[in-house]
Amino acid sequence: MEDRIINNRSMNRYELPIDEQSSAIAYYAEQDGRIVLRHTEVPFEHGGRGYGTRLAHAVFELLLAEGKRVIAMCPFMARYAARNPRYAAILDG
Repeated sequence: MEDRIINNRSMNRYELPIDEQSSAIAYYAEQDGRIVLRHTEVPFEHGGRGYGTRLAHAVFELLLAEGKRVIAMCPFMARYAARNPRYAAILDG
């Protein structure tokens, strides 16, 4: 089952709902037509349960489907992309 993320454009972040009160979040910026993944957060009480990985997977799948170029400045997102050769074609730096 694929996780559905929300692109909250007004806050420049992708959100993966965890429950009614919590979401895993990936902050981004748009720069020269590319998406710059800046920072990823998972609420402390939900850490270690795979929500960050699920968020990263959903974000990269969305960006791949949209044909976006990506700069993964966030160390977590960069590591995820490096372990998944499927995303190499969309990475810039």
